[in-house]
Amino acid sequence: MTDRPAPGRGSAATAPCPVALTIAGSDSGGGAGIQADLKTFAAHGVYGVSAITAVTAQNTVAVTGVEELSPDLVSAQIRAVGEDFPVAAAKTGMLSSAGIIRAVVAALDHFSFPCVVDPVMVAKSGDRLLRADAVEAMREELLPRAALLTPNLPEAADLTGLLVEDESGMRAAGERLLAMGARAVLMKGGHLAGEGIVDLLFAGDGFRAFRSSRIRTRATHGTGCTLSAAIAAGLALGRSLGDAVSEARDYLRRAMRRATPLGRGHGPLGHFPANRNRAG
Repeated sequence: MTDRPAPGRGSAATAPCPVALTIAGSDSGGGAGIQADLKTFAAHGVYGVSAITAVTAQNTVAVTGVEELSPDLVSAQIRAVGEDFPVAAAKTGMLSSAGIIRAVVAALDHFSFPCVVDPVMVAKSGDRLLRADAVEAMREELLPRAALLTPNLPEAADLTGLLVEDESGMRAAGERLLAMGARAVLMKGGHLAGEGIVDLLFAGDGFRAFRSSRIRTRATHGTGCTLSAAIAAGLALGRSLGDAVSEARDYLRRAMRRATPLGRGHGPLGHFPANRNRAG
């Protein structure tokens, strides 16, 4: 009889690298979602496993079709990889429906690894990716499971009901989201006007500001997915939350700068530093 490792633990001693899980939708254009997450994990030397929540037909211009997977199949994917691989961190992206959100939360409750929640609501093209009836499920059930929540300003406004148009509004929304159950919140300030960008990290003991100049580029498809995946990769590598966020922001800026022009809309990032003349 062949000995088999205990579920989720036996392979840890021989694992060649840390493992991170992405729970998100598939982007047929390859710039966001599962595809961007797995590229980001690979760029950080982290082995990526996945649970696909929906298949989208999309490119850099528009989302032309969406088909959700059943909540049971989403849950089965999470359980399958979590019980066999030594997952050190996870991230969520497009969850689309209340049923999928509840299935994800129930599946994650079987494991103790931290989860970065990117509350994907609208695609870069403007197409909505989260049903209106799922917002409440995200507030009530997923936020308390988040080791880190990474909303942009419109997402923070939807979740809190607050007007978020400046740095003061970001602070109010970040504090509200902590009160709603998230253990930490990264308020992303890319939607603010001006040449500078500020992101605010709230971790229960005040906030830390990350400031940088704005990069003028149309290669912005999948920036939120990539940032949250890079943070999850950092956590899987054993970084502190602050260091994981700082390093992920630096990685995102490099990926934006090394992107090659692809598509007619918001183009994809350049995820791999070794392939400066190639897309990916």
